[in-house]
Amino acid sequence: QVQLVESGGGLVQAGGSLRLSCAASGSTNSINAIGWYRQAPGKQRELVAFINSGGTTNYADSVKGRFTISRDNAKNTVYLLQMNSLKYEDTAVYLCHAFLRIGVDAWGQGTQVTVSS
Repeated sequence: QVQLVESGGGLVQAGGSLRLSCAASGSTNSINAIGWYRQAPGKQRELVAFINSGGTTNYADSVKGRFTISRDNAKNTVYLLQMNSLKYEDTAVYLCHAFLRIGVDAWGQGTQVTVSS
């Protein structure tokens, strides 16, 4: 099993930046990829950024050029989401998701990001 804990959310003005962290523990060698999702009230959960074990990344069109997903080089079980040029519409709960080679995929509890206009 893998456990995920997100941190780094908060309130920021439009145009500002936040960095989210997702700390993985447990059977982390079974992680094939990590995705950052977000869910805003009344909207479907959407995948905003993805990184696989080979370092390949992918982004939703709505965040391309503004968000960057990475793995902390010093702590290879911590995954980061750097969010720049934040917009009001980025307001959501952000959740970390682990795609596992074996076993049931894991979700974190989420962290709230609120962008004031």
